[in-house]
Amino acid sequence: MKEKTLTLPQGTLHYWVADRHPAGAWLVFLPGLSADHHLFDRQMEFFARRYNCLTWDAPAHGASRPFPLTFTMEDTARWLEEIFRREGITRPVLVGQSLGGYIAQVYMALHPGRAAGFVSIDSCSLSRKYYSRWELYLLKHTYWIYRVIPWKLLLAWGVWGTAVTPYGRQLMARTWAAYDREEYCRLADHGFRIFAASVEARREYPLHCPTLLLCGEKDRAGSAKSYNRRWHKEDGWPLVWVKGAGHNSNTDAPRQVNRLIQEFVAGLDL
Repeated sequence: MKEKTLTLPQGTLHYWVADRHPAGAWLVFLPGLSADHHLFDRQMEFFARRYNCLTWDAPAHGASRPFPLTFTMEDTARWLEEIFRREGITRPVLVGQSLGGYIAQVYMALHPGRAAGFVSIDSCSLSRKYYSRWELYLLKHTYWIYRVIPWKLLLAWGVWGTAVTPYGRQLMARTWAAYDREEYCRLADHGFRIFAASVEARREYPLHCPTLLLCGEKDRAGSAKSYNRRWHKEDGWPLVWVKGAGHNSNTDAPRQVNRLIQEFVAGLDL
């Protein structure tokens, strides 16, 4: 993977590409809130031999720090498009985990028809109909909820809540070690706030491309499992439960997730 940067007035975004397949398809992997590009290490190892691949550290995450927490989800999607234009990516297959799946949906709303496919990993729909007022209210007050929890306990809960395997938990523990308490709490708060703002905007988020929903059988993050059941039932997208996996199912069950993504991509018109 080659590390590259996109310099913006607010800061510098870091992203990684494997582009060994001229004129080949592009798979774009978008990590979730507080995670960095290492979340998809097992996917990069597998898919870079078959496709062109891109992943990034989202604004204010990982190497893309410092970065002021003043951006919106729409800003993030626009900066992603700048990277696509720079790299000549015209028909990406978007693979988004949790917040990465929300960024993918905003990107597709701003750029309809651009994505060749979408794989949602432990993410949910941005449609307003799925969320109650009290859920959105709590999401906008995460900072004070997190701030009263002892730091070591907050990290332990976070690691426990995102992954169930030693590899997945160790990966997140190493990732969060780069943050101090204040930075982590403010980053989490900002991420939930921009998510809530995107939901409350009541924008249509139609998915005009083939879509696959993946969700860990042991996902304990909020109501992700129930939201995915409703998303599957109401919008008709195929849903696969990832066996023995938590919220970061691509780290808990990489072989199963890689196989499912490969089968999905093989069926696309690329």
